[in-house]
Formats: sequence, structure tokens, C-alpha cells
Amino acid sequence: MDPWRYSTEGISIALRVTPRGGRNDIDGIETLANGRSVVKVRVRVIAEGGEANRAVMELLAKALGVPKARVRILSGATSRMKQVAVDGDPKMLADTLKKATMAKPQKTKD
Repeated sequence: MDPWRYSTEGISIALRVTPRGGRNDIDGIETLANGRSVVKVRVRVIAEGGEANRAVMELLAKALGVPKARVRILSGATSRMKQVAVDGDPKMLADTLKKATMAKPQKTKD
């Protein structure tokens, strides 16, 4: 099951964020113990003052080829588990995200 949902405005993506992860990168898709799929994202900055959230939004905007203004956090602003919306063509966004996550193997977290 994909960790994103389609809407008329774009897509909504379930993320698991690792701040202070050494680099800004999309690490692939992970299936959590509860069966939920999430896109694993790591950013260099610490989770303080919204810096990690800004870095996540910039990383997604760059990876999906959209302006930063089209990426917003729907929920989880203070959590590692986030729901992020990206406005644009839903099929194009999902295809681009699928390519970005398929470069990495899917993992299952026990």
C-alpha cells in the first residue's frame, strides 16, 4: 500500500522524519509495525524552531519539482510522524514520488 493519498488538489503523504540524519534525503518506504506505510525522510538540521519541518518541505518540493509554497504540513508538526500535502497534478506527483522512493528498497520495521 502506498503511503500517499490522492486528492483533487494533489497528494497527501505520510512521512517518518529523522532530524539530524546526516543528510537531506528520501530513504524509501517503510512499513511500520501497525501495517501503515510511510515515506522515510532524513534531514540534516535539528528539530528545533521548525527548522526540520522547513527542511522537509524544501526537500519534498525539490524532489517533486514543485515550488516550496505548494508543500504544507497537515499534521504532526511537532512529531516525527507527519502528514504533508503537496498541491499539483496528483498523478504526476505520485509518479515522481514513486520513482524517488523506488530507488531505495522497502523495509519492514518490527
